[in-house]
Amino acid sequence: MNQAVQKVASLAALATLWLTDVDKRKSLQKTLSKLGNSYHFVSHWRVKGTVKEVYETLFEDGALTRWWPSVYLKVRILDPGDAKGLGKIVSLNTKGWLPYTLNWKFRVTEAIKPSGFSLEAWGDLTGTGVWSIKQNGQFVDITFDLKAVAEKPLVKMLSFLFKPVLAANHKWAMDKGEESLKLELMRRNAKSDKERKRIPPPPKPTTTSPIPLIVGLIAVFVILSKLFGCCKKK
Repeated sequence: MNQAVQKVASLAALATLWLTDVDKRKSLQKTLSKLGNSYHFVSHWRVKGTVKEVYETLFEDGALTRWWPSVYLKVRILDPGDAKGLGKIVSLNTKGWLPYTLNWKFRVTEAIKPSGFSLEAWGDLTGTGVWSIKQNGQFVDITFDLKAVAEKPLVKMLSFLFKPVLAANHKWAMDKGEESLKLELMRRNAKSDKERKRIPPPPKPTTTSPIPLIVGLIAVFVILSKLFGCCKKK
C-alpha cells in the first residue's frame, strides 16, 4: 500500500471515529445541508505583455492544447461564430490534478477585443465564465470569474463532501494556466530561434494514479453509512 492510500485510509478511520461524537455529527449534518454542487471561483493572473497578445492567446481556443496542455487535453471548434468570434462554440476535454476529466462545451456570449470575453458552458460543467484583461504598465492583469455547477456524476455526488479538494483542483489548473501563458508570451516575443528553444515547455498533464480516489470513495461510503445509520437510530 503506497503512502497516499495509507493517508486516505487513516483519514477515513479518523472520520469514522469523529462521527461517533453526537455533537460533531449534528454539526456536520448541518454543514452538509448547506452545501451543493455549485462553485464560484475568481482567479487573478499577472503576466508581462500586452492586452492584445493575451486576448489573442486566450481566444485562440484551438491552440489551448499546445500552450496549456496540463488542463486542455482535447479542444475542437464546432462553430467559429461571427467575424469577432461571437457565438463561437467549442468542445473541450479537460482535467486538473485529480484523476478525472470533464467533457463540456462553451459558447462565446460576448467578445470585446482586447478587454475580454464571456462564455456560457454546458456538459459536465454548466455555468458562465468572464475573462477580463487590463493593461498595467508592462504587465497585463487578468481575471477569470467562473460561476459553475458540477454535473459530472462522480463530481456532483462528492461535491458536498469534497468541495475544498475540488476547489484546490481548480486553483491548480488556473495556476498552471498562468505559468503556461507566461511561457507562451515569452515564446511569442523571442527574438531568435535560439532564444525560443531555451524557453521551457509548458507543464504537462498529471498522471495521478486513480487508486487514492478509489480509496477515497470507499472512505466516503464508510462515513456516509455511519452518518446516516446513526440518523436512522435517532
